[in-house]
Amino acid sequence: MTSEVRFTVLGTVRAWRAGTELHTGPPRQQALLAVLLASAGLPVSLPEMVSLLWGGSAPPTAANVVRRHIGSVRRMIEPALPRMASGQWLVGGGGGYRVNVDARSLDLLRFRELYTQARAARDTGRRERAVENYAEALQLWRGPAAAGVGAEVRGHPLFTHLDNERLTVAKEAADLALRLGDVEPILVVLQALTDQHRLDEPLHSRLILALSKAGRQAEALEVFHGLRDRLHDELGVGPSAGLSQAHQQVLAGALLASPPPGTAEQPGLGSTPSPFPRPAQLPAAPFHFVGRDAEVDHLLSQFASADRAAPAARALIINAIGGMAGVGKTTLALHLAHQVADRYPDGQLYVNLRGFDLNGSAMAPAEAIRGFLENLGIPPRRIPDELDAQAALYRSLLATRRVLVLLDNARDAEQVRPLLPGSAGSLVLITSRNQLGSLVAAHGAHPLRLDVMSAENARETLVRRLGADRVDSEPEATETIISLCGRLPLALSVIAARVLMNPHLPLSAMAAQLQEADGSLDAFHSTDHFSDVRAVFDWSYRTLSDATARLFRLLSLHPGATFDTRSAAALAGLTLRTTRTLLDQLVRAHLVTMEEHDRHRLHDLLRAYGREATDTHDTGSDRSAAKDRLFQHYLGTAHAALRQLDPARAFPHPLLGEPVTADTAPDSPEAAVRWFRTERLTLTELVRQVVRDDRPGDAWRLARLLDPMYERVGHWHDWADLQLTALEAARRSGEATGLAHAHAGLGRAHSLLRRYGSAEEHLQQALVLFETLGDDMGQAHCLRMLGWVMTRTERDLEAIDCTRRALDLYRIAGHVGAQADCLNAIAWFHAALGAHDEAVTSAVRSLLLHRRTSDTGGSDQANAWDTLAFAHHHLGNLARARLCYERAIRLLRAGGDRYNEAGSINRLGDTLALDGDLETARARWSEAVGIIAPMDPDWASEIREKVTARSR
Repeated sequence: MTSEVRFTVLGTVRAWRAGTELHTGPPRQQALLAVLLASAGLPVSLPEMVSLLWGGSAPPTAANVVRRHIGSVRRMIEPALPRMASGQWLVGGGGGYRVNVDARSLDLLRFRELYTQARAARDTGRRERAVENYAEALQLWRGPAAAGVGAEVRGHPLFTHLDNERLTVAKEAADLALRLGDVEPILVVLQALTDQHRLDEPLHSRLILALSKAGRQAEALEVFHGLRDRLHDELGVGPSAGLSQAHQQVLAGALLASPPPGTAEQPGLGSTPSPFPRPAQLPAAPFHFVGRDAEVDHLLSQFASADRAAPAARALIINAIGGMAGVGKTTLALHLAHQVADRYPDGQLYVNLRGFDLNGSAMAPAEAIRGFLENLGIPPRRIPDELDAQAALYRSLLATRRVLVLLDNARDAEQVRPLLPGSAGSLVLITSRNQLGSLVAAHGAHPLRLDVMSAENARETLVRRLGADRVDSEPEATETIISLCGRLPLALSVIAARVLMNPHLPLSAMAAQLQEADGSLDAFHSTDHFSDVRAVFDWSYRTLSDATARLFRLLSLHPGATFDTRSAAALAGLTLRTTRTLLDQLVRAHLVTMEEHDRHRLHDLLRAYGREATDTHDTGSDRSAAKDRLFQHYLGTAHAALRQLDPARAFPHPLLGEPVTADTAPDSPEAAVRWFRTERLTLTELVRQVVRDDRPGDAWRLARLLDPMYERVGHWHDWADLQLTALEAARRSGEATGLAHAHAGLGRAHSLLRRYGSAEEHLQQALVLFETLGDDMGQAHCLRMLGWVMTRTERDLEAIDCTRRALDLYRIAGHVGAQADCLNAIAWFHAALGAHDEAVTSAVRSLLLHRRTSDTGGSDQANAWDTLAFAHHHLGNLARARLCYERAIRLLRAGGDRYNEAGSINRLGDTLALDGDLETARARWSEAVGIIAPMDPDWASEIREKVTARSR
């Protein structure tokens, strides 16, 4: 496709051909072009266009008007095009139209391309380049999306989403620019956006801090006072804690080295965690929200009353939204949450508690709290073991914050209670299929029972999706469909999707098929058959092709909450290309939900239907084969990830599955970590699934491969739980190898959780088993871990002995990288004992071995350089210690190991202080504090004390 035609939608809708600007036509034609451009190359169906352009008051001729405008736009772009030809730029298909654009021809796609480049640059440490990319992306905006188009069209979520996308990118750019101290590229953008978003406190906080950073304190204070007055006059509220803190920083003349209060940089490789994380976990707002006016008005009124209350009189607001499955509880909660999210400047927390999961594996409160704590900035290693302590820490973190917490799909009050904030000013929305009476009695929760939609709202749902013409033309069939769907929002959504995919099928035919459908979902049976959705699902399912229907059935066997295309392909035994095509069909039919980053989700009711369908249509051997293909996919990918993260423990094994292909295997340690972070919960569920399927040997094998990933990433409580499952599975399988590996994994997990007694007990059991099996490598790994536990319990001589035994076994096996690691460990143990000359000798030998092998990365060498520096420091060789520390820091920084980087920087500060360079030492200590504070606050306090003490 050539780039001779160019469009803009980030501001006024405009078009050029060969450098000459084109007249885009009358207002409705401009609006039509705006809709197509805002969809960025995705198809827009004819009913959607009608709905977007006329809302619920479209004339009978609306469809013909749209087609005329489509023809006019085509001729505007390509005047030489024959009248009935489709052309190159505006093409039809699938019952709709789309513009054939790319990043060269549409500013919206160029904006997203630059934003992707900015995120990549930021996450790889190229922050100056990232700011340049952010600034270039934001400069493409010349006003609100589709500026000049009628307000009735611009008010649609399609354009609101684009404006919010701009706002999100601007805030990210501001956070990074403030960290770097170069705010000029984003000042103009922030000023323009605050003019449009006059009550957005987080946005104004960034502008205030940016103006202060630029030396324009007077303007910064003027912005604060103006917003404070508007908040009082228009909302009757005072400034949030984040805005007030920004104001105080300006008054104090502080120049931030971190983002504004209540914000956080998105996590990524090389990113610096913020001490003020602001989670934003809400899923996307529902696109076609209809009805529930009374419920929405009631809740919004309740929230507004709470906001108007004086701070001292505010209370924690808890709303429990209950009702049957599929009635729209989550949809309503998300709609409300997005409506009021800006009133809670310290962020939003969201979790699906899986209270009615088909496998009965509802999320434990401890698992949910651990997720919340991590998103609030607490590293996994700092999270307490016990639920009560976790809940207390969670409440403490939220004590001075205003957050919105959405607890979706709760099982009962006991599951929810630990997740409630303990202080006023926050909002909790809970959805559940059960009544949560004890929350109402004990915590003052406001119950809201959500019934099926009214007939009027159900009809409006179909009008919004299908267009008024089609619904009005067959009123009796429409009423029949609404009745047979039980006015259930989920059922209506499935039917509407099917209608859109079959534009020539009469509604009367659809109504007849619904009437002829037979059966019900037993798990959701109701005496009122209008609330039974199996007929709806069955009818939609029967319209699928055989291949698509088979994939849908097999997806119900996937243990994860979400899945990617590769795992779906493995499950079905299909190619990636074929699987993508079939998934697209399921997404269009609303049988599967598409999420970002190639993730898909199957709703729990549809999963239930799929399980029934596969029981009916697939044999037991078919299902077993599908689950085995999925297991082998994850097992092979986990083995490939392990080879990247810990080659010493990725030895070949005949039962680890066939090697995965190159395009699916993680090809770097960073890729392996990303894969594990994404798939961690699915892998855990997969272990449990194979246990349920009476495949205990597979369970411990997969769990064994995950050990180094958990060790690298964290989540050590979950790791310990998984290894307990693996241990029981190994006992059931009767395999001594499995018992040995499970004990070893459990021992390592417990050692990181500082349960040293239990850790040593499990490692000793593993060591005995490996000795019995004659497994030298297994013994070596256990001895190496035992040495680490012993030094933690101040038994350094025993630690040296254990590690030397491991070293001898690695020598026999010829594993050079593991030998180097052992020598470095021995060097550190010697240093702890004060034998610094011996420490130098062992550390140098470790470095020499590391240079002989390609199995180890820079972080392993970095640890040896750090040990060598530590020993030289205590021998008085300060110049040499300084050089070794600087070498270690460079390697750790390149590898993204921020925790150990901070340790080396801290120890370098000690060396500089001993050498008399106190000013540089304080700078290094402060740098270490900035890195380590979000991960290990206690350690950060210890380092900070050195800064304070040496400043006196």
